[in-house]
Amino acid sequence: MRRVLLLSAVILTALILQTTVFSEVNLLGAKPELMYLLAICFAFLEGPSSGAITGFAGGMAQDFLLDAPKGITALTLTLLGYAIGMARQYIVSPSPVTPVLLVAAGTFAGVVFHGIVSFLLGQLDVGWLYLFRVALLSGIYNAILTPLVFPLLRRAAEGSRSHRVARW
Repeated sequence: MRRVLLLSAVILTALILQTTVFSEVNLLGAKPELMYLLAICFAFLEGPSSGAITGFAGGMAQDFLLDAPKGITALTLTLLGYAIGMARQYIVSPSPVTPVLLVAAGTFAGVVFHGIVSFLLGQLDVGWLYLFRVALLSGIYNAILTPLVFPLLRRAAEGSRSHRVARW
């Protein structure tokens, strides 16, 4: 129950920040994508199932809040969270730069995948060059935010884990 409340609070906070503060931070048509950042960070910290759950919950919340076609963001973030969580097992010696690079690459790939799915469903209203530019800039924005957000998410994830006590 504690993890559900934590995840709900983190997603709600990110959605509020995304729609208020970061909606004004716009450079060449791109802005930070906080749901991508959350899904990637939780996947890196806790594995594929946590990344997929965070991605799905955050994606559906963002789709409903922003009145977007339902499910495209949830699909993108679920697959992204699962893929980053699976890739985590191949990272042998994580450094402080690893989450930053994962968030940048994951955000870029996620925004491009979202654009491809939107195109296939007839929902893409922009050109491909613009989509790649927005994906690149969103990846850079999220990479800049990662050193600020990642320690907070790590502490929250560690604090919400159940601690089993062995009694003799």
